[in-house]
Amino acid sequence: MKGSACPAFDFIIPNFDRKKRVASWLQNEYHVDMAIETHDEETLWQAVMARDAARDGTFVFAVRSTGVYCRPSCPSRRPRRDQVCFFATPAEARAAGFRPCKRCAPDDPLPPPQMWVLKVCRLLEEAGRPLPLSDLSRAVGISPSHLTRGFKSALGVTPRQYGEALRRQVLRQELRAGNSVTAAVYAAGYGSPARMYAGGAVTLGTTPHHYRMGGKGMDITYTLVDSPLGRLLVAGTSQGICFLSMGDEDGVMLEVLRQEYPQAQIRPAGEEMRAWVSEVLAYLRGELPDVSHLPLDVQATAFQLRVWEELRRIPPGETRTYAQVAEALGNPKAVRAVARACATNPVSLVTPCHRVVRGDGSLAGYRWGVSRKRRLLEQEKQTARPAAEPEN
Repeated sequence: MKGSACPAFDFIIPNFDRKKRVASWLQNEYHVDMAIETHDEETLWQAVMARDAARDGTFVFAVRSTGVYCRPSCPSRRPRRDQVCFFATPAEARAAGFRPCKRCAPDDPLPPPQMWVLKVCRLLEEAGRPLPLSDLSRAVGISPSHLTRGFKSALGVTPRQYGEALRRQVLRQELRAGNSVTAAVYAAGYGSPARMYAGGAVTLGTTPHHYRMGGKGMDITYTLVDSPLGRLLVAGTSQGICFLSMGDEDGVMLEVLRQEYPQAQIRPAGEEMRAWVSEVLAYLRGELPDVSHLPLDVQATAFQLRVWEELRRIPPGETRTYAQVAEALGNPKAVRAVARACATNPVSLVTPCHRVVRGDGSLAGYRWGVSRKRRLLEQEKQTARPAAEPEN
């Protein structure tokens, strides 16, 4: 299956060309490129774990142990990852010897509600930018309020957010083609470079100039310092923090950083990291209740991004279960996918994944050790607790 990369959200929207089905991958608001040609099975697996109905009709997954293939949204119990393989179409799954699932009927046409969502997607793709909600409403014969609710329920974003993602796609394509930043800005439909820079550099995850160079050669600086929880590594670009870890051995933490960003230039920081590091240390000492306000420059899928944004909404001193986070995202069945997004969070503390616990309230695993997670939660409760009234 051939595909075209889009830059804001990581789900697949099939076109309506029956002779040649094209998968458009809408990617996250940072700098990660994906397309189905890359066989990014981890992204497909996340869609399966999240039972993402927006992916229905774009691929199927098959289970070797049962010989059955399913839609991504199939309500059946999820198999082990090592038993799953992926196919672009049901026909390919059948040719490999698998049979269709009787519960989700992957060979059947998509239900009508999803078809009008796909029509809205096509209209936006053809325009390459956001369209007035009234125009979309007339085109599909649905009221604006119903259209917005149904679209967001199916895809997790509004029609306007989808259109903005397409506009950023044009910007990226122009930059990749070697055009100047100014020319790319106007080609993408931004009124002026100032309007694009007001939000463009953040949504690209790096400056347009660096993105034009393919994102390679990112300049990442890091600082290693002592902290109340052991050694602390904070790494970042000029845009924000891209990695934060805690541990006992500097060499191990540096190696993890290099694995996260294998194509970047990584070097010790000078004074540029001092302010961010100082705030993180103050937080670890209990002098600040939270550091979720610090700027970030991270790579993420759309689902990870949604999870991490939800984590940053958890007040200091409080916790949520994985099920509560999944429910807040509007997908109560995505508990395991939420847990995986927490486990892959590269900026612990700033994105407070330590505030998520198991359903029974016990502490789940933590990338930097459960003992650190316990100390962080205890400290946040103390910091968030109002000062005691003076004794008479």
